[in-house]
Amino acid sequence: MRKLTTQEIDKIKLLTENSVDLTLIEPTETGLIKSIMDATGSVRTYLKSKNIHDFENQKQGQVNKVLVKTVLIGKDNVINSVTSLYRPNTKNGDPRIWFKGLGSYAKPNNILAIIEFEKVLYILNITQLDLETLINSNIINPVKEFITSFRQFSNAISEELLFKLREISSKGFVPALLNADTAVGRTLENYLGIPMNSSKNPDYKGIELKSARDKKRTRKGLFGKTPNWELSKFKSRVEILDTFGYWEKGSFRLYNTIRSTGRNAQGLILRTNYDLDYLIENSDRIEVGDFLVWELQVLKDNLATKHKETFWIKAESKFIDNKEHFLFKSVEHTKSPLVNQFGLLIDMGIITIDYNIKRNQDGSVDDAGCNFKLKHNALDLLFPPSQSYSLTK
Repeated sequence: MRKLTTQEIDKIKLLTENSVDLTLIEPTETGLIKSIMDATGSVRTYLKSKNIHDFENQKQGQVNKVLVKTVLIGKDNVINSVTSLYRPNTKNGDPRIWFKGLGSYAKPNNILAIIEFEKVLYILNITQLDLETLINSNIINPVKEFITSFRQFSNAISEELLFKLREISSKGFVPALLNADTAVGRTLENYLGIPMNSSKNPDYKGIELKSARDKKRTRKGLFGKTPNWELSKFKSRVEILDTFGYWEKGSFRLYNTIRSTGRNAQGLILRTNYDLDYLIENSDRIEVGDFLVWELQVLKDNLATKHKETFWIKAESKFIDNKEHFLFKSVEHTKSPLVNQFGLLIDMGIITIDYNIKRNQDGSVDDAGCNFKLKHNALDLLFPPSQSYSLTK
């Protein structure tokens, strides 16, 4: 995709301020003539995260084409369309996408926003449309109607969740579900009726929940992501444990924080390579050197998907009859992370990685993954201005 203009960037910021989650695509002159576009990595990730389509599970050929209801939004009218998602028999089945009627809606190299809303894809021409004027107009127009509906839908879910949290808070101190660092989150999810699962998708109807004890200045968990093993020298987390682990409390373990601003006790440090768009982990051991690689764009996509909208919840902890209890007290509500800040915050040591891995006496390995965390007071460096709510009267 070409470099965006300042005006296009401002329009995207305006959409994110209105709670719109989107991805971008750029039709080329050849693409418009041939009615074909590459479904880029960011487009594929977006469609998969919205449960619209997963190209990885799609077979090649026209017979396996998937069609999705689509609307092209103009300043004065809308065009009912359909999106074709397919993998051709030629060229290794590279993922393709096309919007019916796009030739009359966009010019070559226009930037288009793809927006999923209630399982329909909506297309906005970022380059051509004067979004600010249309959204703020006193005259009803298709863009204003769409953004208003989208915002109302988004706000309805957050208001529903806020109401439920206040109901839980009104119960006062509630007993912890278990005795562990994760007890505050597990307890809250139990009261909200959210089953325990390993899904990487947000917890409550598209809203991610992050709970913490309010007196602890702990870093905020963002997401977990394994390295790209094909690009990495090491090929498994067990290899990392075997190389850098140590004996403690009767087990062979590696409980570590890795940052870019200095090596830790195991001699490990993070390094960004913007030429390759990689995040690299390096060891001071000459025979090891660079041994893990993450693709920065993949990490940014994870951040955007996981934290499109997040409730950061604080709870007061108190022991009653030797059992921990929680009073859920407040929420900080963030939306639309500033993904382009991600690499910079790693460089600044504000985003770090945690390892939590150990080998048990029976030889099995407990592995909590590679967890990206944010400094406790740095939400405003990764997200636009947030909203704060009290849960107690």
